[in-house]
Order: sequence, then C-alpha cells, then structure tokens
Amino acid sequence: MATSLLRKLFGTKQEKDLKALQPLVALVNAEESWAASLDAKQFKEQTARFKEQVASGTKLESLLPKAFALAREAAKRTLGERHYDVQIMGAVVLHQGKILEMKTGEGKTLTCVPAAYLNALSGRGVHVVTVNDYLASRDAAWMGPVYEYLGLSVGAILSEMDNEAKRKAYAMDVTYGTNNEFGFDYLRDNMKWSQEEKIQPQHHYCIIDEIDTILIDEARTPLIISGQSEDDSAQVAGAEKIASYLIECEKDPETGDYYEADPLARFDRNAQPFDDRGDYKIDEKQKRVTFTNQGMLHMEELLQKHKVITGSIYDDNNFEFVHYVTQAVRAHRLFSHDVDIVGKEAVGTYRLGYVVNKLK
Repeated sequence: MATSLLRKLFGTKQEKDLKALQPLVALVNAEESWAASLDAKQFKEQTARFKEQVASGTKLESLLPKAFALAREAAKRTLGERHYDVQIMGAVVLHQGKILEMKTGEGKTLTCVPAAYLNALSGRGVHVVTVNDYLASRDAAWMGPVYEYLGLSVGAILSEMDNEAKRKAYAMDVTYGTNNEFGFDYLRDNMKWSQEEKIQPQHHYCIIDEIDTILIDEARTPLIISGQSEDDSAQVAGAEKIASYLIECEKDPETGDYYEADPLARFDRNAQPFDDRGDYKIDEKQKRVTFTNQGMLHMEELLQKHKVITGSIYDDNNFEFVHYVTQAVRAHRLFSHDVDIVGKEAVGTYRLGYVVNKLK
C-alpha cells in the first residue's frame, strides 16, 4: 500500500523517463517546419555545416533538435515514413547510450536513423550491429537513401567480403554489420604489424540491434582466431581403440544415481576400500565424463596392452592420453549423430537449435 501511494505521489521510473524525454521531442517537433522548407541540396549543405560546428567544439546535444528534424524529414521524403514522436524518443535514448525496448513492428530500424545521423556528424564513423548478414545488408540498403539524402555515406560489412571491400565499407559514415564480423575484424586488426594494414577505424559510437541476443546469448560463444593445430591423429586413434572397453559405473536401481563412498569411511581404519563398480561416471546435463581411480588404472592397462603407450599414464609423454580417452568416451556416450554432431561443413548450436551455414 505504501509503495502504491509513493507511485501516485512521485510516479514510476518509466513515467519519469518519458517525462524527461518529452521536452526534447517538443524541440524536434518545433524544427519540423524548418526542415520541411529545405530542398534536397540544402539538406546536404546543412549536414556539412553541422560537421563544421562539431569539429569546432559544438556539443551534439545542442544540434539534436535540428539534426533529428532533418533526419525525420529525409525519411519522409525518401521512404514515405515519418518518425512518430515515440520513435524520436527512442532515438534520443539510443543517442544517450541507453537500452531501448521496442516491440516487433514498431520501427526499430527507422528509429536508429536520427541517432546514427547525429553521431556520424563527428566524422569518426557509426557502427550499427545486427545479428546476421541478411539484416545488415537489408538495413543498409533500406536506410541507405535516407543517409544519402542527408549527405552521408552508408555501407555494410558481410562475411564474404575481402579486406579491401571491408576497408571501403568501414570508411563510410555509417556501417552496418554483424557482431561476428565486427568482432573478428577487431581481432584480425590486432594481429596486424602496422596501423596502415588495419581496416577497422576507431570505435566511436555503435547501435546494437537485438542487444539481448548479441550481448548475452551470442556472448557465450567466444570469438577465437586459432592457428593450424598439430597432427594428433595417432593419439585420437589410440584413444579410440580402448574407449569401448571402458565401463560406466553402476547406478543404484532405486535412485538412479551412482553409488558413492561413505564420507565418514576414511576415518575408519577397518573400512573396506570403496568399489567404484566401473571406470567412469557421466554427467549428461553438462556432457562431462569423470574417471574413477579404478578407471584410470584400467585406462593405463588398456593403453599399454594395445601398445599405445609404454610406461605410466602419468608420465609427461603419456598424460595427454587422459584427455584423448575422455573425449573419445564423451563422443561415444554423450553425442548423437545429426543431433550433436553434423556430418558436413556447418555449425549447429544448442541455442539456435538448427544448422547454420558459413557461421564463423
């Protein structure tokens, strides 16, 4: 009841945020007639003046009303779509570096344009990050006429592009691309010997579409550039020879869990050694295989018997086989063909649930 009373008196956080944005929207609306009075040539001239002002130290916030009004009018003339007040609010939020939530069909792509235009006036580039090549290409082509009408250049970086094509796209005022392409280009640039070889310019301002997907879901998969690996086919073949001879630990039929040693037994000198009743235990949820003490001894015995190793499994030259055998058992017991393993050059992820071609 107290919370409800406070909300009535002071308003909710959302109401306060909207109230703070309304004066800015009113300033943009007040400039709409001015923007409508300009011809096509004057749009480009006004953008050039804006750039000069920014270069001389003028803050972007002071240019926001006119710049947003200009972007709104450009979209109206080129696409036949005028930004609604709520989309202008959204563009202000993006300019402020905050997260904006919009439902499907509310015009997220169009909402990005005023914020991208305003921040591109510095001449240091704006990146618009999307989740796939199709959206990057589509949005660049769709919004391109608006930016060009305003006197800005627009490009897109796609996975099939070579370095020179990407360099040209990055040189544009506004560049669309996927999080993977931006990320890998950054990693590759950091492997270059000189500044001239780099293709990605300074990181000034970016707008991220589907931010929950890119910064949470996609972020679970690290971007890694790796070199050529050593030929370990002999180790893999050796591990494969013995994997089927190893036995999973027995489970209690009543509980379905593995038998576990009594934690107090180690304090009893007369206690019998615990029988693991097998070589390894499986965690299906984590797709993990753990070997028991018995399993390690059995692994060593099998590797020696099949002449894969000589000496102890714990020797420096042999210990790597623990990893290879573990992976072999995981492959046999935890992965299924066409579910976890795809027999072609493609990538499938648990998050997506389907095969993705040409995914880096």
